[in-house]
Amino acid sequence: MTTGTMKIGGVVDALIEEFPDVSVSKVRFLEGEGLISPHRTESGYRQFSSADVDRVRYILRQQRDHFLPLKVIKEKLSAWEQGVELTAAPGGGPPPETYFAASSVRLDADELAQTAGIPARLVQDLLGHGVLEPDIDAAGAETFGEDSVAIAKAAHRLTSHGLEARHLRSIRIAANREVDLFTQLTGPLLRHASPTSATQAAEVLADVAQAARELQETMVKIQLRKLLGR
Repeated sequence: MTTGTMKIGGVVDALIEEFPDVSVSKVRFLEGEGLISPHRTESGYRQFSSADVDRVRYILRQQRDHFLPLKVIKEKLSAWEQGVELTAAPGGGPPPETYFAASSVRLDADELAQTAGIPARLVQDLLGHGVLEPDIDAAGAETFGEDSVAIAKAAHRLTSHGLEARHLRSIRIAANREVDLFTQLTGPLLRHASPTSATQAAEVLADVAQAARELQETMVKIQLRKLLGR
């Protein structure tokens, strides 16, 4: 074999410490998808140069750290090869420790209504339609935190214009669907159950959650602007 090259098994050995899931079949798959093109000997054996190994390492990092699909990674690699200037990376989301911070406030249903400034009946309606979901304390009692206060206040604004609690259930369902989507996105990280993976998952979830809110709000605003003829 030519000096400075290695076989496919050597590539796996070189990367296995950083990527425990890498395998010969994985490297072959990347070749089949056109992301790598190692030299082939006359006998058909693959010969990987150091540049080929670096390319595989880059692809695996993009999958692991940024959850990029192979199609996007291939486009980025092609752009570099052609000398095309790539667009800047998107800005990061909010710090997860801030975004997911939970308050120590614990309220019962009556206290929630009083704190949010809404009728106690509305709290019960929101609970009945799954818009509000209580926490259960050690004694088995239902409690509510600051997030519930925010939901109750927003729901009050909506119902003051004629909507009912049952109408708001569609918003809850849409939120649940988003959570399902984001759970699939970060599933590999969450399954590792290591502190580093948990931190990465929190960063990704905070980012995509905020980006989804901005996307939805802008889309709704565009449609309402059309409705108003503006």
